Amino acid sequence: MMHGRNNGKKLMAVCIVKHTMEIIHLLIDANPIQVIVDAVINSGPREDATRIGSAGVVRRQAVDISPLRRVNQAIYLLTTGARESAFRNIKTIAECLADELINAAKGSSNSYAIKKKDEIERVAKANR
Repeated sequence: MMHGRNNGKKLMAVCIVKHTMEIIHLLIDANPIQVIVDAVINSGPREDATRIGSAGVVRRQAVDISPLRRVNQAIYLLTTGARESAFRNIKTIAECLADELINAAKGSSNSYAIKKKDEIERVAKANR
């Protein structure tokens, strides 16, 4: 919940996550916490490309990502995917977040986070 309108609304964020967990439990009848953990594990990129340059020559170099950054990046990608799918849509943010988490936990390419992770790793592989 960033960018302007919903900025700083902790109670709203807590309610969204609570509704998301209820939806996950109803849809796939699994432990919602385990689904979230699996989604974060599957959607965290392992490798990224960074800019290395000196004297005006900039090139990209593939680097490994630290475990903390992997988790942060995964959560960012999951929430961004949910926000984009809920924008101008009849579905609530909780429903979109539940769909995103379920798809990411399965490793499905319908998930925004999984698509972005694959794209980041493909760029890194090209710049090895």
